[in-house]
Amino acid sequence: MADLSTSPLVEFKDVTFSYPGTSGDRVILDKVTLSVPRGKVTALMGASGGGKTTVLRLIGGQQKANSGEVLVAGKNVGQMTQAELYAARRRMGMLFQFGALFTDLSVFDNVAFPLREHTGLNARLIRDIVLMKLNAVGLRGARDLMPSEVSGGMARRVALARAIALDPELIMYDEPFAGLDPISLGTAAQLIRQLNDTMGITSIVVSHDLEETFRIADKVIILANGGIAAQGTPDEVRHSSDPLVHQFVNALAEGPVKFHYPGPDVASDFGNPAPAAKAEH
Repeated sequence: MADLSTSPLVEFKDVTFSYPGTSGDRVILDKVTLSVPRGKVTALMGASGGGKTTVLRLIGGQQKANSGEVLVAGKNVGQMTQAELYAARRRMGMLFQFGALFTDLSVFDNVAFPLREHTGLNARLIRDIVLMKLNAVGLRGARDLMPSEVSGGMARRVALARAIALDPELIMYDEPFAGLDPISLGTAAQLIRQLNDTMGITSIVVSHDLEETFRIADKVIILANGGIAAQGTPDEVRHSSDPLVHQFVNALAEGPVKFHYPGPDVASDFGNPAPAAKAEH
């Protein structure tokens, strides 16, 4: 039997996934194999549309792979019953892009929501847990505010407190730094690293913010063209010889990722006469 303390928490084995389209299936992941080590911060990066959020959906069971295996704690997510999937999700926390707080609930009630929904704890114990989680993100004093009364950075921290309310084994972050000012961004990055280490959890961070993500990540996986372009420590990925990875980490306009969407060449498009207008009757 595998040692769970050293085996990866999440594994993809030859995973293929595609979205159906009018002109044929659009392949997002093509026989992808990757692993997410326990107790570490793993960053998923790459150009837009590369499949990063799809990976999170496959882990959470919102999508099922066309082929291959998605394993969480050694169990195949694609073969779970509904009850097993719900149980697995209770061991996961999710920080959605821009927080996704319930706008008609207070900060306190947003964090209390998963505890009330998934546990039978009494009100006093829920109160203590909520205040502890809010204290961990520096917002215990904001408990009675509404989401409309907090800044974007504070809302992201409230969402993080909600994500850790059930003491999950895995937390997934979908663009946690998007739209934040430099101070809020640095605070959010520091919190992700601190919570990962102090709670002994595993974190997967989907982000386009290169500097902050490389600063807190233990492992970086670059997705591109349906596969993995590079993976390793931030330093190893930064010095990758792959042209696409080099373009990505150096924010270059020219490279394998083109500015123009594929189409007819300019000469043929602009050289052709305009189609004749239909005669009116």
